Amino acid sequence: MLRISDISYSVEGRPLFEGASAVIPDGHKVGLVGRNGAGKTTLFKIIRGELGLDGGQISLPSRARIGGVAQEVPSSSTSLIDTVLEADTERAALLREAETASDPNRIAEVQTRLADIDAWSAEARAASILKGLGFDAEEQLMPCSDFSGGWRMRVALAAVLFAQPDLLLLDEPTNYLDLEGALWLEAYLAKYPHTVIIISHDRGLLNRAVGAILHLEDRKLTFYQGPYDQFARQRAEQRAVQAAMAKKQQARRDHMQSFVDRFKAKASKAKQAQSRLKMIEKMDMIASPEQVAKRVFTFPEPDELSPPIISIEGGSVGYTDEPVLSRLNLRIDQDDRIALLGKNGQGKSTLSKLLSNRLVLMNGKSVQSNKLRVGFFAQHQVDELHIDETPLQHMITARPGVMQSKLRAQLAGFGLGPDQAETEVGRLSGGQKARLSLLLATLDAPHLLILDEPTNHLDIESREALVEALTQYSGAVILVSHDMHLLSMVADRLWLVSDGTVKPFDDDLEAYRKMLLTPDKPQGKNSRKQPAEAPRPKRASRDEVLGLRSEARKAEARVEKLNEMRDKLAKKLADPALYEDSKVGELTVWNKKYAEVMEALDRAETLWMTALQKLETAEA
Repeated sequence: MLRISDISYSVEGRPLFEGASAVIPDGHKVGLVGRNGAGKTTLFKIIRGELGLDGGQISLPSRARIGGVAQEVPSSSTSLIDTVLEADTERAALLREAETASDPNRIAEVQTRLADIDAWSAEARAASILKGLGFDAEEQLMPCSDFSGGWRMRVALAAVLFAQPDLLLLDEPTNYLDLEGALWLEAYLAKYPHTVIIISHDRGLLNRAVGAILHLEDRKLTFYQGPYDQFARQRAEQRAVQAAMAKKQQARRDHMQSFVDRFKAKASKAKQAQSRLKMIEKMDMIASPEQVAKRVFTFPEPDELSPPIISIEGGSVGYTDEPVLSRLNLRIDQDDRIALLGKNGQGKSTLSKLLSNRLVLMNGKSVQSNKLRVGFFAQHQVDELHIDETPLQHMITARPGVMQSKLRAQLAGFGLGPDQAETEVGRLSGGQKARLSLLLATLDAPHLLILDEPTNHLDIESREALVEALTQYSGAVILVSHDMHLLSMVADRLWLVSDGTVKPFDDDLEAYRKMLLTPDKPQGKNSRKQPAEAPRPKRASRDEVLGLRSEARKAEARVEKLNEMRDKLAKKLADPALYEDSKVGELTVWNKKYAEVMEALDRAETLWMTALQKLETAEA
């Protein structure tokens, strides 16, 4: 059990924790959430004993092992598999002692302990973890020095997972994983035998891999049972109640203060005024919940082009004479929202470079609109920003001659206010750098926006703002991301990049997730012959597809309108004044309206899903 008792800690006079307490039961999987800069990573350092507390204490069982991902695996000649095996220091020490021990009793003790910790299956377990994180059998035997920093971070993650510490602390572990690796990690952590605390902004991971949320806010810690979505609902309800109570209390205080102000000078009322003044001084005011700063993205709207904006027939693309992808038959229209699926090394980046004109076809036919503008965002671009320049200076370089007031407005449209606009990039947070890179990628109002892992370093509010902006954006979007929530909210088409080509993935993301997590079943010699595939249905005509898209858009618009009505009614029903005894009849009317809208919304969502299924079938 991890017990955090009344801890206090400050950085340069700024308090991060003041009397914060929490208890994490053994074996719990917990997501640590809070706004950027609240002190989540600092809490990890305190738990590991790297920072000393100003007050309070943190206690763990005396022999509990704490583990986390090292900042970087050394670029050594040690193979990946051996690097991971060495992470279990007890096993490594016992194996070395087994080779040198001469005392029969000690030899027996060593062998017994090796059996207890299942040492002989260790290599298979290490290989399984490395495979789940994207390393095939051949790569596992290669030295660490053969891999880039991002891939070595995966090795570091594999090492700590293999060591199985009693308390596992993970800080944004999916930031250096692809979708496949992130989904594997979710499943692995859900079955992890000990306690896990994860700092993450990935809603999918916080909903599927953890069973509780530890919320850091206002220098306090609050423990919530349940996954992230349940926490978010509870938090919203608490904030609504707190706001209503604060409003009532403030009204009472204002009323008493008004009495004091009116009668404190009158002798006949002076005693009563003094009494009320003392009551005001003794009131323990309820703080009104702070409004979360609005996270925004404002993408410029492109002009409309005739479909298709890109068409490829029989194409092949690669970097040498040997193509990475071939048999490409692709079409992109301006209203497409496409997610690229596929394991690392299959060609997602190659396809993205082809579509953004960074590569040309080796053969085949490619046609694109003459006026097509393509915006491209990849995580490496964040690292290529000039750290000694401000965001405003970046914008001046990109748009020479444009008035600074307009450039500042564009920065504000991406959540970079006046202070951030004048701050050197090297001092900005990872999320602020990502916002600047996204702004620079979309300055030209692209008709096609290609986003490669756009959510790294973005907090949950920023990710929701990005979903909202992409939903409203009138250009085409190509997404590569490990964030299942982003993909599910934005993408309406899935392309699978595998086996040297690109094909539509006919099922949904949940089916893809299950497919990845299902172990491969090798075909034996005596395996039954697979039945022949059923004949494919006749492909829908272009006009039929356009008609179905129009139907889907209308259904979606109906859902959006009903959602707006629901939100307005919910706001009305949240008004404390509506629950006064004199308004019982009015409350009944509003509740009835809310029920009617919810029923209509349910029907509209069903029609929308049906329209989308018809569209997916036709496009496949």
